[in-house]
Amino acid sequence: MKQAELKKIAEDCADKIMNAEDNSVFFKEPFKHVVIDNFFPAEFAQVLLEKFPDVNSSDWERTNDIDIEIKLRTMWKSEFDVPEGIIDAIRILNSSLILKAMSELFDIHKIMPDPYFSGGGLNATVSGGLLDIHVDGNYHDASGLNRRLNAIVYLNPSWQEGWGGEFGLYDSTGDNLVKKVAPLYNRLVIFDTNDFSYHGLPDPLNFPEDDSRKSIILYYYTKEPRPSSQIAVEEPHSALWKKRGLLDKRGNKTRDFN
Repeated sequence: MKQAELKKIAEDCADKIMNAEDNSVFFKEPFKHVVIDNFFPAEFAQVLLEKFPDVNSSDWERTNDIDIEIKLRTMWKSEFDVPEGIIDAIRILNSSLILKAMSELFDIHKIMPDPYFSGGGLNATVSGGLLDIHVDGNYHDASGLNRRLNAIVYLNPSWQEGWGGEFGLYDSTGDNLVKKVAPLYNRLVIFDTNDFSYHGLPDPLNFPEDDSRKSIILYYYTKEPRPSSQIAVEEPHSALWKKRGLLDKRGNKTRDFN
C-alpha cells in the first residue's frame, strides 16, 4: 500500500482513539481500556485476515502449559519477519500518530513501541486453548523500558458467543470477573497493563475445528516507571499467574535481566 494511503488510514485510526468517549468506548474500570469497533477500513481488515498464517504453518511457536497458557504465537525478531499485508497494520499501530493518540487518551506520556516484538505479534488459539488470569511482565530486556499498554486487534469474522474466547477484565485482586469483551472482527482493544490489571481467558475455548481465535497483539513502553499505585513487584518480572500463586512459569516472583 502506498505511503499516502497508509498515512490516511493511520490518521483516521488515531482520530478514533483520540475521540473515544468515556463510558461508551473508553472505560476506567476495572482499569483503563478502550474498545473500538471497525477500527481499520473494511478492505484493509480483510487483507489482514487473508494474510493471517494457517495454524498448521511453521510460523508459530506453540505454548502448551496445560493449566495457564495454551496458544500459538509468532516468533518475530524484527519487522522483516512480519508477513506481507500484515506489516502495514504493524506500521500503523507503531506509528507516532497512534502513539500520540494513545498517550493522550491514557495520560501516559512518551510511549514507545517495541521493534524487537518481545512477545508481540500474532496470536492464535484453537479449541481447548486458554490463557489463565494474570498480570503482564513489567520490563523490556532489550531497552530497559517499562511496559505500560497492550493493544489487540481481533480478526474473527464468524465468532459466536458459545465459542468462548472473550477477553476477561478482572478486579485488582484477580478474583472477580468485572467485564468480558468479545473478540469481534476488526475490534481494537487497548488497555493499561500494570501489576493490578488482571486479565485473561481462563475457560477453554470451544471454537470449531477449522477455526481459531485470531489476534494481533502489540506492547508499548515508557522510560518512566509505572506510578507507585500500579506497582506490586518493583523488580523486573514476567507474567504472574493466578493459578501459580502469582508466580511466573518458573515459580519465581522476579527474574534476572541483562
